[in-house]
Amino acid sequence: MEQNVLDGMYEQLGISKEVLDYAADIEKSLKERFERIDQTAEYNQLKVLKGMQDNKVSDIHFAATTGYGYNDLGRDTLEDVYASVFHAESALVRPQLISGTHALHIALSGNLRPGDELLSPVGKPYDTLEEVIGIRDSVGSLKEYGVSYRQVDLLPDGTFDYENIAKAINEKTKLVTIQRSKGYDPRPTFSVKQIGELIAFVKKIKPEVICMVDNCYGEFVETIEPTDVGADMIVGSLIKNPGGGLAPIGGYIAGKKECVDRASYRLSAPGLGKEVGASLGLNQQLYQGFFLSPTVVAGALKGAIFAANVYERLGYGVVPNGSESRHDIIQAITFGSAQGVISFCKGIQAAAPVDSFVTPEPWDMPGYDSQVIMAAGAFVQGSSIELSADGPIKPPYAVYFQGGLTWYHAKLGILKSLQQLLDDGVLKNLR
Repeated sequence: MEQNVLDGMYEQLGISKEVLDYAADIEKSLKERFERIDQTAEYNQLKVLKGMQDNKVSDIHFAATTGYGYNDLGRDTLEDVYASVFHAESALVRPQLISGTHALHIALSGNLRPGDELLSPVGKPYDTLEEVIGIRDSVGSLKEYGVSYRQVDLLPDGTFDYENIAKAINEKTKLVTIQRSKGYDPRPTFSVKQIGELIAFVKKIKPEVICMVDNCYGEFVETIEPTDVGADMIVGSLIKNPGGGLAPIGGYIAGKKECVDRASYRLSAPGLGKEVGASLGLNQQLYQGFFLSPTVVAGALKGAIFAANVYERLGYGVVPNGSESRHDIIQAITFGSAQGVISFCKGIQAAAPVDSFVTPEPWDMPGYDSQVIMAAGAFVQGSSIELSADGPIKPPYAVYFQGGLTWYHAKLGILKSLQQLLDDGVLKNLR
C-alpha cells in the first residue's frame, strides 16, 4: 500500500499531516526494538500453547456449569493451565474474582490472621488497596480484623531501601506484598529479576514469610514471571494482560498450593474452597483470551514505547523513558497541568471503537482520594488491556496510558492524544 493511501485513512480519523510527519520518524526508529518484543511474544505464545497441550485442553472444557459448579472440568483444567504456564503449584482462576483489587483482597485476607503484620517494601500501594489494608479507614479492612501494616518507601532513585526493609521485618511480619507496576506513582516498574532479588533478601531474613506479588499489567511482558523467582503468590486481573481482551470478567491467584487454598476458602467458604464456583459459560473466552494474551501484550507494549518516545521528545517527563527496558504495559506521562491530563484522555477516548463520541470528565470515583479521569471505549467495561488512559487530577498531573488490543489501535490512540493536545492549545507546535 502506498503511504499516501494510509495517511489518507488517518486523516479521515482526524489526524493532521503535522502529527503524522512528527510520529513517522519516531516509529521508524523503533523497528529493532519492536522485533525484540515480537520475539518475547513468540516465546510466551509457545509457553501458553505448551501449557494447554500438557493439560489436554479439549472442547469439552468450554461447557458451562451453573449453581454450585461442582466438578466443573473446564474451570479446573483452566486453573491447571495457569499453574503450568506460571510454574506454580496451584491456581485460582475465577469469574467470581471481579477485579485485581478483589483478587488481592482475597489473597491477603485468606493468608493473614489477627495479630499478623503486612509489609510493603515498595512504598505506598495502589490507591484502591489503601482501604483494603486500612491505610484509609474503611468497613471490612484488614485493619478492622487486627492486621497491622508497615511500609518502607523506595529510595529517591526508585530502588529498594534494603537497610530499612531489614529493620522493618519482625516477629509479626507474615506477608510481604510487592507491587510490580507503578500504580498512580511515576516510579519505575520492577523487573522480575529485581523482584527475585528482593524476595531472596526477605526470605534470608525470615524464610517462612509469604511473598506476594501484585502482577497486574506485567504478565507476558518478560519471558519469566515472579513465580519463577521465588514468589509464593502472584495475583492479577483477567481484564488486564492475561485475559487477552476476551475475558469479560475475572481474576487469578497462582502460587504455592497452601497459599492458593487459603485464598479459595476466603473466596467461597471454609471447607468449600476451590470445589465450588460455576463458570457460567465463560470458559471458552477465558481459555481463548489467555491463548491470545502474549500477542495482545506485545501490541500494548509497542504502544507504550511509542508513547514514551513521542512525548519525551516534546519535553514531558515519561516513566519509563523512551529507551529503558520495559516490565509492564503502563506508560506514565507527566503534563504538570490538569488540562494536559484531560486533553490526553479526550484524545484516547476519541480513538476508541466504542463510545468514541463521549467526552471523558474527572469524577469522584470510589476508592480514590481525588477526582480521577478515565478514558476507555472498550468492549469490556474497565478493561485496561484495551486502549485506555486514566489519572488522578492532582499534582504532578500525570496520566497513565496502557493497552491496545493491537499495535495499530495503540498507535492511533497516541496520535489522537497528540492531536487533541494541539487542538486544545496545550501544545503550540511539535518542535
